[in-house]
Amino acid sequence: MRVREMRWWDIPAVLELERALFPHDAWSKGLFWSELAHARGAGATRRYVVAEDGTGRVVGYAGLAAVDGTGDVQTIAVAFDHWSTGLGSRLLGELLAAATAFECREVLLEVRVDNTRAQRLYERFGFEPVGIRRGYYQPGNVDALVMRLTDPVTAVQGMTHGSQG
Repeated sequence: MRVREMRWWDIPAVLELERALFPHDAWSKGLFWSELAHARGAGATRRYVVAEDGTGRVVGYAGLAAVDGTGDVQTIAVAFDHWSTGLGSRLLGELLAAATAFECREVLLEVRVDNTRAQRLYERFGFEPVGIRRGYYQPGNVDALVMRLTDPVTAVQGMTHGSQG
């Protein structure tokens, strides 16, 4: 498994995975293009990565935005056939390392209230629930659980010492 920076030519494969995993609230091609535009250059405020299997197929991706000392996990996705392989943990670790590089003091995220699998992943890294955003995911009108990690540096250090999932 190889994790690398997401580039514009990855967008078609990422969109295919996005639509399979999030059929009701998938991101658009334009949204991915916009996010990648903020991930390049000296003033970059984003970090997007893809995971490729041994054949070069994109089997996961993740993105983080950073503003004024706060990181925000924008997306994490893993292909169904790579669930329970540790790839979600690896992608989240990449985002937390980026948050540390961006000097974020905290990292926030939203996760569907019905996605307990993802919630457990985030909890293993030290994220804690801090609120609910009603009707956040549209068009399905599904609530989002807001979670916060108050010390991404410690979470990254814990990963390198094997104490994280």
